[in-house]
Amino acid sequence: MTRRYLIQSIAAGALAIGLLGAAAAASAQDRKTIKIGVTPGPHAQIMEAVKPIAAQKGLDIQIIEFSDYVVPNAALEAGELQANSFQHKPYLDNQKADRGYRIEAVGYTVNFPIGLYSKKYKSWDAVPQSASLAIPNDPTNGGRVLLLLQDKGVLKLKDGVGFKPSVADIVDNPKKLKITEIDAAQTPRTLDDVDVAAVNTNYATQAGLDPVKDAILREDPKGPYANLIAVRAADKDQPWVKALVESYQTPQIKEFILTKFKGAVLPAW
Repeated sequence: MTRRYLIQSIAAGALAIGLLGAAAAASAQDRKTIKIGVTPGPHAQIMEAVKPIAAQKGLDIQIIEFSDYVVPNAALEAGELQANSFQHKPYLDNQKADRGYRIEAVGYTVNFPIGLYSKKYKSWDAVPQSASLAIPNDPTNGGRVLLLLQDKGVLKLKDGVGFKPSVADIVDNPKKLKITEIDAAQTPRTLDDVDVAAVNTNYATQAGLDPVKDAILREDPKGPYANLIAVRAADKDQPWVKALVESYQTPQIKEFILTKFKGAVLPAW
């Protein structure tokens, strides 16, 4: 190899490396980093499975876990998150009405049929008169439990209560259940103190409960309680939002949900 040819080869190699570096830098700049708020358990686990699919569409997902249902919408409204995935539409609608959030649903995710659990009784029929019952204290999830109890013939509510009935709307309570309202995230911890507790599926699985085997009453997977991805209204038409929803609503994620959660969590798209 001549000296001149060697110099040309080295120069060409350096140019190629430089072009590759520039392409990588450009590619990194083209990627969109989005922070997504979730609650621990299934929502977080599913979003972890979404991450590599979204990466192929240029999205770098950073998952931020919240231990309650209140903060994720406040953080999204404040711009601390770009999206969240933890709530159903009645809850979001209630938050928007109460707090004026400019947040919109952009795609459905999963359904978590809510259940009633007990450490003392193996079936609902075994639950005695005047039993103590803990339910979530937010209007939508607490109301959801009351609608479940009405659907199962346990109690009766006023006509026309919609999706947010309260304890005050109970007109017939044959079992004379003593109902206590507490924060949804704390409901699994009450099982040592109450006869029965209504627990959202994400908190139930996090506490080691099996919603399919352990629930003594369980909601039918119907109605408006499908969970969703939410973003700020100003962002809903952004290309990354479409990419995020498409990454979630894939056959791979559907299979992951069905395999991982064995019926406790159901795809909602």
